[in-house]
Amino acid sequence: MRDMLDIQLKRVFGYSEFRPDQREIVENILHKKDVFAVMPTGGGKSLCYQLPAIVSEGTGIVVSPLISLMKDQVDGARVLGIRAEYLNSNLSPAEMSDIYRLRENNELDLLYVSPERFAMESFLQSLERINICLFAVDEAHCMSEWGHDFRPDYLNLKIIKERYRGIPIAAFTATATEKVQTDITGRLNLNDPFTVRASFNRPNLYYRVEPKDDVEYQILELIKSHPGEPGIVYRTSRKSVEGTADFLKQNGVKALSYHAGLDKHQRENNQNAFNRDEIQVIVATIAFGMGIDKSNVRFVINADLPKNIEGYYQETGRAGRDGDPSLCVLFFGRGDIPRLRYFIDKIEDDQERRIATDKLYRMADLASVEICRRRQLLGYFGEKYPDNNCGGCDVCLQAFERVDESVAAQKIMSAIARTREAFERDHVIDIITGNKTETVCAHEHDKLPTFGVGQDKEKLWWHELLDELTRRKCVGVAENTLKLTTKGKDVLFGRDKFMMMRKSTKTEHRSAIVKGGRAPALQTEAYDQELFEQLRKLRRDVADRKNVPPYVVFTDKTLHDMARLYPQRRNEMLQVHGVGTAKMSQYGQEFIEEVKMYLEKHPDRVPKGKKVVMSTDALKKAIDFDNKILELAEADYGFPDICRELNLAPSKVSRVLEVDLKNNDKLNIDTLIDPYIRIEIERQLETRGRSLSNTAIAKMFHGAVSLEEIRLVKASTGSE
Repeated sequence: MRDMLDIQLKRVFGYSEFRPDQREIVENILHKKDVFAVMPTGGGKSLCYQLPAIVSEGTGIVVSPLISLMKDQVDGARVLGIRAEYLNSNLSPAEMSDIYRLRENNELDLLYVSPERFAMESFLQSLERINICLFAVDEAHCMSEWGHDFRPDYLNLKIIKERYRGIPIAAFTATATEKVQTDITGRLNLNDPFTVRASFNRPNLYYRVEPKDDVEYQILELIKSHPGEPGIVYRTSRKSVEGTADFLKQNGVKALSYHAGLDKHQRENNQNAFNRDEIQVIVATIAFGMGIDKSNVRFVINADLPKNIEGYYQETGRAGRDGDPSLCVLFFGRGDIPRLRYFIDKIEDDQERRIATDKLYRMADLASVEICRRRQLLGYFGEKYPDNNCGGCDVCLQAFERVDESVAAQKIMSAIARTREAFERDHVIDIITGNKTETVCAHEHDKLPTFGVGQDKEKLWWHELLDELTRRKCVGVAENTLKLTTKGKDVLFGRDKFMMMRKSTKTEHRSAIVKGGRAPALQTEAYDQELFEQLRKLRRDVADRKNVPPYVVFTDKTLHDMARLYPQRRNEMLQVHGVGTAKMSQYGQEFIEEVKMYLEKHPDRVPKGKKVVMSTDALKKAIDFDNKILELAEADYGFPDICRELNLAPSKVSRVLEVDLKNNDKLNIDTLIDPYIRIEIERQLETRGRSLSNTAIAKMFHGAVSLEEIRLVKASTGSE
């Protein structure tokens, strides 16, 4: 069995070895044993049920929570050569009938369904007529009321064990505490399951926390340090999502919003535009979650404090699913906590409110305590990080130093004591910073010895100090007024010191964090960036042609590998990470040809000892074609005419023209494209948004306009 699994792993998925725990999970499923697996996002959960379904007789039934996620999962499986379909309410009766026929003829490896479908007796009865090899429950934490994303429809799944005896159930989730795990296995009635709690550690993610100060400009600055790289910005409210998205667009970032207030059609369009790399950034509430399967998200920004660590882990976990280095930045401000407490305090159930409050303060500790972020994050899920320095967070990269803040703490606690512990924090900080407000003067607190003793620091600095004093239980809060604790009085009267971790200003510390916020240990292995960009453009063309997101064709990690290995033959392409026989047969040759042409044009890039397969005649032909394309375009040939004249694929012609439309004033878009069509495309872009997807535009013209022509119009207007 082991040899067979290794062969299929490479043939179908293009991987040379299993990731941790994958082989054991697959083998247990094949031995008809139930499985419960907690595996981090990007840890390869889908392979754990796809591979057993491929090698077994019968169909694997996969429960997936969202329609949009199902489609992406099925698209990805089909590209690998897996016979996969999905059933949901978006399908027509004829489409459903075709899928039922395939299923009952044993022509499907995988069938994806929603948990709601398990409430339909007709569906349950239909399953009894087919050969089922396994049930896989994705996002299984949705089954637990103790989980962070409980969905009552998942409770329908308890019927699986009752009606389909002898068929293994494999439940997967990226986040589950021990309590949630027990709840899920009980509700699913798993029989002595093989249990995996894989490490929650995502070593390719770099965690950083920054004080929130004019957060939209902070977000913009960070995005600009990642030009062209896809990213997600999370905000807590619909209003802040829209405001941030508008701000980014006004400053030249291709961004769209996503929240529950948008209609279903708009949400789907915006998500598809992000998945297809037609925009760089999606700004979203937590409504943008499990529906995203995009593998090449290079950064996730939490512009507001998440309400719990489970949510933060899920959100940051959407970065770097392809295994390449990615950045997770949290902008934290003291005002985030009371805003979240406002909503928590409205929870009627006392126990639920207490749990939510405790989770909020655990999250606040992760953001404010200058202890290794990774260690805190893993510790929440009961995992101990083994090393003293993770090498992948701002704290461990020595961006902090231990500072004695005893004198500053004494100043602020003296102000609390001299005002008889009867005032709230803003009032105390006004005293320290010498701010003569009406309230300060009315109580004659401007005459206190502590008035103005902290004028040398900004208010934000004092707020951060007071936050830390509160967290360390030197200062308490009762009915919104500040109180000194016994521990605080020890610091105030000099019996103890108050040490804090502060951002270091030392050059050797700050230089540890490189441009773009990536840790040295997380740097991507060197690759040919120019070739990568060419391969990325080819991937976009192929994805548009196949009507799938680009990452479904090949991940960024795979393109990086191509840009290191320069594969020019089939056997070389099959050595590239993520290229199996199915993808090789569908896409491999196009990418091989692209590599060959690149090396002919750039002989200085040919790796030592490697020969260029393509002949110089072929190089000359490729260069001649580029020149002929431009010559014909400058001679006022239309785009379809150029393709016919040179007998070239539209994608090849458009890639040449797109660049020159931006830089060559001799080219006229109205000779390349029918002016009427150009005007209509531009009108749709103006009325529906500049980031309207190419596929959506093509559908409006009912096939009369190609995707390449749409891209040319976008290039001419600076939208592409």
